[in-house]
Amino acid sequence: MENPAIYVVLVAVAARLLFAAFTGLGIDESYMVGASSQFHASYFDHPLASWWLELTCRWLFGSENPLVVRLPFVALSAVSSWLLYALTNRLYGRSAAFWAVVAYSISPVFSMAFGTWVLPDGPLDAALLAAAYALSRALGIAGQPAKPEPGWWLAAGGFAGLALLSKYSAALVLAGAVLALLTDPASRPQLRCRWPWAAGLLAVAMFTPVITWNAAHGWQSFDYQSSRAVGLRLHPLAPLTIWGGEALFLLPWLWLPLVALLISALRRGPVERRGWLLVMLGIIPIVLFSMVGIWSATRILYHWATPGYLMLLPMLGNWAARWRPAWRDSIAMISAALLAGAAGVIAAETQFAFLPGLDQIFAPGKSPLLQAVNWDSVRPDILHRDVQAVAALRWYDAGKISYALRGAMPVTVFGPEPHEFGDSTPPSSLLGKNVLLLAMPGDVSAITRQYAPYFRSLSPAPALSVTFHGTILLVIPALLGKDMLAVPPN
Repeated sequence: MENPAIYVVLVAVAARLLFAAFTGLGIDESYMVGASSQFHASYFDHPLASWWLELTCRWLFGSENPLVVRLPFVALSAVSSWLLYALTNRLYGRSAAFWAVVAYSISPVFSMAFGTWVLPDGPLDAALLAAAYALSRALGIAGQPAKPEPGWWLAAGGFAGLALLSKYSAALVLAGAVLALLTDPASRPQLRCRWPWAAGLLAVAMFTPVITWNAAHGWQSFDYQSSRAVGLRLHPLAPLTIWGGEALFLLPWLWLPLVALLISALRRGPVERRGWLLVMLGIIPIVLFSMVGIWSATRILYHWATPGYLMLLPMLGNWAARWRPAWRDSIAMISAALLAGAAGVIAAETQFAFLPGLDQIFAPGKSPLLQAVNWDSVRPDILHRDVQAVAALRWYDAGKISYALRGAMPVTVFGPEPHEFGDSTPPSSLLGKNVLLLAMPGDVSAITRQYAPYFRSLSPAPALSVTFHGTILLVIPALLGKDMLAVPPN
């Protein structure tokens, strides 16, 4: 193999496969697998791509093993690496492309989180990189003189459609593509041609199933996602907190150069078309989520802006290729070692519990192991009870329980935020059944009084225990509801 980037990708994929095989599903992953059982045109939280990927693997292998459901996301991390290499090589050359792939591979959020876990960000990253590459071809933007290639517009539109089918935030990067067209004098004349418009129509057409599904479901997915930007919680220092979280997710010594390169490209303007295209693609999510944090009552999650930083990685690769080799190589090796070490410790702990007394450091029910291990210990206890369904009060508890049951029993959510469980297992489907109600969080007596009117009888039941190598991580109070008479209100 003449291209050293191939070795980087192979080593990174091998590490992700090991991590995927030896760690339990996280909260969001358990929820996605536990709440989904059928192919639909869309789902409550996100469009269809990530749900269809894990459902397809479950169908092909007949298993919900963590490695099985994570396989397509690991495979897509290799695809994203190759697309990043192709884009960077076109814009800045092979050396820059190599270092862009290295940066992607040592970044915790891109390499391990989005490159392993069952999340919409894996397919989103691959689709956005493919769309950016096709756009650079369509606009004739490259390191060497190049002519626009109109045939690539349809490819750009198709990949943009796939991005929209992956995650709604793709629209922010695609809006940046429109900005690039409007603000780059060399690109603006293409708006007089039919090809960019055809690309836009193709992307919208591919997104139509999601729109149709939302229309049939009261626009619940659009309402939920848009609600994260509303509310009032004045916090003028929020951007600093958000930037700090983004830096930790990306690695601070990658985040700082990325921000500096973004500012530098903005100063140069569209005269340097390569940097201008990348910055226009990335700037909206980077700036928007920082600003929304000032007033939004919803906590801004640090990974929401990562599609913007992904678009800047080719510039980072170009900068790293020209940096001092000794410093650059050392930082890359140390970063890779830190990431591999952290992943190894997590995998070893979730498999063998080799850190004695780790759970005792945290308050009861607060151990981070509850997120990293599967709650399979509750399965036999639930299945041996006289119940036909389980109800939780929070969607993420329902996700963990549902994944532990592996489809042996329906699981739903009582309360105002059922998320996908409200569609896959609506509470109305449990009428007439005996339901095991998970009485957390809150006071068990208050929960009993609240839900007793909806059952013929509701009485205390033996608690469930989430155990890990003989240690009890969480005790879940339970209530036995016999003959569900009505649906509790949200």
